[in-house]
Amino acid sequence: MAQILDPLPPDHSDHLVCFYVNATSQIQVARITNVPNWYFERVVFPGQRLVFEAPKEGQLEIHTGMMASSILSDTISCESLSMSEVPVVPSSSAS
Repeated sequence: MAQILDPLPPDHSDHLVCFYVNATSQIQVARITNVPNWYFERVVFPGQRLVFEAPKEGQLEIHTGMMASSILSDTISCESLSMSEVPVVPSSSAS
């Protein structure tokens, strides 16, 4: 389940459930900055998986942390991180 601390802006009804994995040995900060009136930032530890909701046009910035600084190491479109929806199979009910 996606952890939502900062709900999406009301004018963004078209959103995606996205998935990112920190496959490095360094702490990263994942940040979306290109969506007006919305702030998304999470710390992602090495090996950690991050599931989140974002507008379709969102761009996830990955900042790799050093001791006293960080550098922008990647920018990924949220659309490319979108999880494919798993079909829900209705449970059979006994009549």
